[in-house]
Amino acid sequence: MDVTAAFSEAFRLILGADPKFLGIVGLSLRVTLTAVLLAAIIGLPLGAWLAVSRFPGRNLVIVLINGLMGLPPVVAGLVVFLLLSRSGPLGSWGVLFTPTAMVIAQTLLVLPIVIALTRGTIEELWREYREHLASLGVSGIRAVPTLLWDGRFALATGLLAGFGRASAEVGAVLIVGGNIANYTRTMTTTIALETSKGDLPLALGLGIVLMALTFLINGLAFGASRIGQRFAG
Repeated sequence: MDVTAAFSEAFRLILGADPKFLGIVGLSLRVTLTAVLLAAIIGLPLGAWLAVSRFPGRNLVIVLINGLMGLPPVVAGLVVFLLLSRSGPLGSWGVLFTPTAMVIAQTLLVLPIVIALTRGTIEELWREYREHLASLGVSGIRAVPTLLWDGRFALATGLLAGFGRASAEVGAVLIVGGNIANYTRTMTTTIALETSKGDLPLALGLGIVLMALTFLINGLAFGASRIGQRFAG
């Protein structure tokens, strides 16, 4: 099949709402959105606490978290695989090679990004508003909700960055999900598989959707940043 025919078939899959195609896209979005939500629930308060707290070893913790932002996906996948395998400490859960395992792996990848970006944002706000909040009797950990709300637009940008990393990830979900047809096959793993098999229409169609999501994420991040600047001004 030539490239023109492959693109034509790819757009047919997209516009024709092919069930197999939509199933892969839907699973990818569910896994990624769930991972980002879990990372936000854990990472936002943890990053904010790290910003306003002072304790021995804090700088080391910050360096460690910043380093984990570049954690190779295959390493994250290997760690989760070892934890969830039958001989691993969490093997009794029985979730290896399921969407749940993929969510855990993606959460592990996104969490350091959320914590680090939250810590940076809240620390800057804390320096700016610390004296004012202290005059109102709000200090330390009690200031976290106020600071999170004030930095919501910048934090939204961080969450979108996390979504972008998770949605484009291949290695971790391939290791812990197994790339099982109609069960754990995501857009990225399908693109890799179908390209190797020579099924270009499906790979191209999913690639187009993935690129559209990338542009959408960047557009939303840019919009959130501009809104945040407008409120700050």
